[in-house]
Amino acid sequence: MGASGWDYITKYDGDVEEAWGTLQTKVFQEQYGSGTRYPSLKDLHADQEFMGTEGTHTILDIDRVVATDDPPTPDDGADYGTLRPLALSRVAHHFGTDRPTVEQYEELAAAANGATSDEEHRQSLFGECQMRWTGYYVVLYSDGRPTHLGIFGFSGD
Repeated sequence: MGASGWDYITKYDGDVEEAWGTLQTKVFQEQYGSGTRYPSLKDLHADQEFMGTEGTHTILDIDRVVATDDPPTPDDGADYGTLRPLALSRVAHHFGTDRPTVEQYEELAAAANGATSDEEHRQSLFGECQMRWTGYYVVLYSDGRPTHLGIFGFSGD
């Protein structure tokens, strides 16, 4: 099927796992809400053949949040299916601040999605995600307060 990039902006109240779970529930309802194939997110994740070979090419392919901002490595099987914070040095590199806004994220996401060459993509915010079946999040601010997460990653091969 090939690799698919995905990105989302979701509300954040100080708990990354809660924000990620809420987003997954929303995306699951949008994708599988009819319940015909998978009555629940748990049932989707239990289909190891589907999830291990094809996946959903969405945030639903992520099964846990990790605290480390070290980049994932293909040699570490535990890194697959993870969502991790983008290192603060990389946040500052892309946004020019350690407190990026939703609007800044939207601008960088649009630029990344509009990349016309591999090099342009590698230099973009989404180019930070070098390993498939993983993702990153960035805390986004409004009026100096953390209010949203920008979440991006890739699924597929």
